[in-house]
Amino acid sequence: MTQTAILHYLFDPLCGWCYGASATIGALAKHPDIDLRPHATGLFAGNGARPMKSFATQAWANDQRIAKLSGQRFTETYRQQVLGDDDASLDSTVTTLAVAAVADSAPDRMIEALSVLQAARYVDGRDVTSATVVAEVLADLGLADAAARVLAPDAGLADLVRAQTAEARSLMTTHGLQGVPALVAEVDGARRGLDASVLYSGPDAVLAALGRG
Repeated sequence: MTQTAILHYLFDPLCGWCYGASATIGALAKHPDIDLRPHATGLFAGNGARPMKSFATQAWANDQRIAKLSGQRFTETYRQQVLGDDDASLDSTVTTLAVAAVADSAPDRMIEALSVLQAARYVDGRDVTSATVVAEVLADLGLADAAARVLAPDAGLADLVRAQTAEARSLMTTHGLQGVPALVAEVDGARRGLDASVLYSGPDAVLAALGRG
């Protein structure tokens, strides 16, 4: 009998490369031999936020590379309404709160919620830096409790986000990982970093890297 492998997935909700990996992550989350444990790093949250205007052209060029590699869609609506908004910022504070709220109230739906929030941005061109927009997305998924906490974050949610991001950054530091997405495999109690580029080759490539292929 194959022993379940733990796979720690380090991400930021507004990372385009993480969006590119979302189909593979969704498949791994459902795999019977994988215990997928997602960790939001807070890379673009709080002090990590930055004005969109300063790098929109570079972001779109990267997005085209990601689309070619992964098959994920980056629409013209996203380009105009998100990248083209001179007042916008790359700020994952709200979406990081959102995935933490879902993880706390409906953990089995966290990857689903992340995927829908990513699509809301990159396909529908919605402003997921807005608490109102993110709450609407969660409410449409039937995640009313998480939606309410995004609109009115409580101390418990703030503490949860701090703990989760601290754990994520500790994993990155321990394993010498730079940027997101990043992967840490845990098999038989031993942890090791994996080359996250396997995420763009599909779930079978990740399973092979884990010795499950």
